[in-house]
Amino acid sequence: MQNSDLPDHVLVALRRIIRATDLHSRKLGKKTGLTTPQLVIIQAVGDLKDPTVSDIAKAVSLSLATVTTILNRLERNGIVNRVRSSVDRRRVIVTLTEEGQSLKSSAPKPLQDRFVDRFSRLESWEQHLIVASLERVAAMMDAEDLDAAPLLASGDSVI
Repeated sequence: MQNSDLPDHVLVALRRIIRATDLHSRKLGKKTGLTTPQLVIIQAVGDLKDPTVSDIAKAVSLSLATVTTILNRLERNGIVNRVRSSVDRRRVIVTLTEEGQSLKSSAPKPLQDRFVDRFSRLESWEQHLIVASLERVAAMMDAEDLDAAPLLASGDSVI
C-alpha cells in the first residue's frame, strides 16, 4: 500500500463503520420496531432496580430530555409504565410491561455491545492505540466537541 492510497483506505474504513451502524439500526428496526437508543433504554429499565428517569439517563449516557422523550414514546406504545413509588411519592419508577419484557428478551444485542465484547479482548496497548487514533480522526473531522453517547446508531434513529 502506497502512502498516496492511505487516505482512501481510511475513508473506506470510516464508510464501512457508518454502513455497519446504519444496517444494524435498520435490521433492529425491522425485527423489533425499535431504535438502538430505545432498545438500550428498555434493557436498562429491565436491568436496574426500580429505576427513575435520572437513573436510566445515567446508565445509558443520554440526557434526561432525550431519555424522557424516548420513554414517552415507549409508554405510548405500551412498552414501559411510569408509576409513583409507594415508598417515596416524589419518585417516579419506570417498569417494563409484559410486551417490554418480551422485547428485551427477544431483541438482538446492540451493535455497541458486540463491539465492547471484542474490544475488551484486545491488549491494553491496542485499546489505547484505537482510542487515540479515533480521537484524532474525530478531531480531523471537526467532531471532537460534538456531544455523543456511547451508542452505535444511525443519526435518524436517536429518538
